[in-house]
Amino acid sequence: MIDLHTHLLPDIDDGVQTYDESLEILEELANHGVTKLLLTPHYLPDTIYNSPRSDNLKLLSELQKAVAENGINIELHLGNEIYITPEIPKLLKNKILSPLADSKYLLIELPMSGIFEGYEDIFYNLQAEGYKIILAHPERYISTQKDFSILERLHNQGILFQCNLGSTIGQYGHRAAKTLKKLAKNDLIFAFGTDIHHFRDFSEIDEAIYQLTRIYGEAKLTTLLEDNPLKIMA
Repeated sequence: MIDLHTHLLPDIDDGVQTYDESLEILEELANHGVTKLLLTPHYLPDTIYNSPRSDNLKLLSELQKAVAENGINIELHLGNEIYITPEIPKLLKNKILSPLADSKYLLIELPMSGIFEGYEDIFYNLQAEGYKIILAHPERYISTQKDFSILERLHNQGILFQCNLGSTIGQYGHRAAKTLKKLAKNDLIFAFGTDIHHFRDFSEIDEAIYQLTRIYGEAKLTTLLEDNPLKIMA
């Protein structure tokens, strides 16, 4: 499995705070079949979660070194989980933000609560510059839970969807699980991620993959867990 969404860069957002914690989680992820992952710290304008790419690259280098020294068989790449803002093109140009694995793919997050404010123009502008948009955990937003047509409209615009494995087993509540199942039924999901912030019961990953195998079958699930994420790495 390739994990597209994690918060394992130490002391940079609301994820892990130490290298030891990060290494412990990375070892468990490797033991549960994760071979590559993207480190996607939050970028939220006007908050403390706004570390620039240069700082994140330094943390990545240190973590990669520690992973190698501890014999953890997992490949790390850098990205950001970017909170939606019209400033994204400028932030990319100024090398504040990190596309996923130095690709043209961006992982973008919407507000969790409130109404959908029509972000299509921001997406269109990014697409016009050649970027591919991956929407982080679309099943978790209150607006999309209430109005599934928003997701259909975004999908028709070419927006890709990354869902959280935990949503499959109710980790984010009934509405998120229901929305994920509807996305799966309509074959709208591009890939999955753990969105892991802290150490937890890693059997959740096994249970989620078991449930997804029942929905998709092994061949299709391999596409979502490995083949599609590899497009980003390439």
